[in-house]
Amino acid sequence: MSKRRNQYAQEIGPAAPDWSARQRPRRDVMLGRYCRLEPVDVDRHAPELFSAYMEAPDGRDWTYLSAERPETPEQFRIYLTKLAASEDPLHFTILDSETGTAVGTAALMRMDPANGVIEVGSITFSPRMKRTRVGTEAMYQLMRLAFDELGYRRYEWKCDSLNAPSRAAADRYGFTYEGLFRNAVVYKGRSRDTAWFSIIAEEWPRVRTAFQSWLDPENFDPRGRQLQPLRALRK
Repeated sequence: MSKRRNQYAQEIGPAAPDWSARQRPRRDVMLGRYCRLEPVDVDRHAPELFSAYMEAPDGRDWTYLSAERPETPEQFRIYLTKLAASEDPLHFTILDSETGTAVGTAALMRMDPANGVIEVGSITFSPRMKRTRVGTEAMYQLMRLAFDELGYRRYEWKCDSLNAPSRAAADRYGFTYEGLFRNAVVYKGRSRDTAWFSIIAEEWPRVRTAFQSWLDPENFDPRGRQLQPLRALRK
């Protein structure tokens, strides 16, 4: 592709003559084969989510989240009420389609409709979700909403640079590491360097195909074990 230059012979980026601002995501339900995402509803979701999170023996899964794990039903209801009231981040409850129970939450956030940029974050999986098709499909459904339904150009993932599981998840899901933002955030009384990752619209078709192939029931043996890993399917 030849380089574009302006009237001053300065190199400039690709033209985007048809670009227009996108809509913000709405509080809609997203249905998948293994999971269902729906707007956080305190009355319906709080008891099941609290029970699911308390299956973990301690609060280590919340170390890199903005909040600590609420340790009583009353504390958890206050926490979930704040999530339900928020517009950005826009939080969704993840339900296991097989059991019909709430097992985690995730959010779309830092929305920039004018430039077509959106981030996934506040991902809070209970032990019932880890290493399951439910968690992977939930991430796919949010990406599909951003790219296929809303037409965003860029989908971001950010995490504490010391959060090794989150960094590994970003890599597994197909995000590209873009760099480290030093001293980016202060939270829980400590400084955070933030690792940035993204998927852009040009990459989405390949990422989408890999997700679809991985989520296909034919990719799992009778015990539910994957036959092909997600990373391999992207290749």
